[in-house]
Amino acid sequence: MQIKINDMLRDYIEPLTEAEHSALERSLLAEGCRDALVLWDDVLVDGHNRYAICQKHGIPFKVTQNTSFKSMEDVMLWMIDNHLGRRSVSDFQRGVLALRKKDILAQRAEEDNARIQAEDASIAPPEPDAEAAPAPKVRTSREDIARAARLSSNTISQIEKIQKTATPELVEAVRAGTISINAAATVASLSDADQVAAVAGGKKFLQQAAREIREQRAASRPPKAPKAMPEGEGEYGAEERAPLSEVEQLRLEVAQLKDRNAALRAENAELRERIATLVDAS
Repeated sequence: MQIKINDMLRDYIEPLTEAEHSALERSLLAEGCRDALVLWDDVLVDGHNRYAICQKHGIPFKVTQNTSFKSMEDVMLWMIDNHLGRRSVSDFQRGVLALRKKDILAQRAEEDNARIQAEDASIAPPEPDAEAAPAPKVRTSREDIARAARLSSNTISQIEKIQKTATPELVEAVRAGTISINAAATVASLSDADQVAAVAGGKKFLQQAAREIREQRAASRPPKAPKAMPEGEGEYGAEERAPLSEVEQLRLEVAQLKDRNAALRAENAELRERIATLVDAS
């Protein structure tokens, strides 16, 4: 059988790193190809790296057919579930795969609902008091996606933000483990040029950029209103509060100065980054 390679399926899952590919090659040369390649008719679904290495070194391999696939979406969902079950997949990649699954299931549910409504309309007009058939329930909430990926809902939200606003350079830094998902979601709020410059600065620069952004955000937040004292408690009622003592006033001023200092340091870092960019460009 002539095995066919579908480029979309081959690239659907994140490729192996150079170190992972080398380790797989050593394993196949030492132990042979123990796991069968999975096919959909003559299209390779699982085992692209093993197939390429076996072809390169003339290593024998086995194949198995998955007869449950009825569409390309079925293939993609199987690939996603297969990789989500592997312990070696990173948190970021698990989140990306789970979000892809959500998109496929949501689109499929929408198409199924439209088909059901079209079929009902073609059979007979609905009775005046008849209720429409409920749409098939698909678990695509953020909580469901997080559970499938074994991540928190907050981490899924951060991965969504990275997918939408991060540059390819920043995404690659997350995949490589140079920056955490949390920090990358923060850095992704910068302009594309600033993200690229931050990645070029390396791991410490990325961490510093994320920290300064958080400090700047904290400094820009309005102070929380003090809790009102219950009426009749203490010397002052709900409508009248005790004035701050001199020590408390000084502490408040120190806190305000610290917030202002954090904001100025963030602005200073941004200016230094822009100057460095201009110098490099010249």
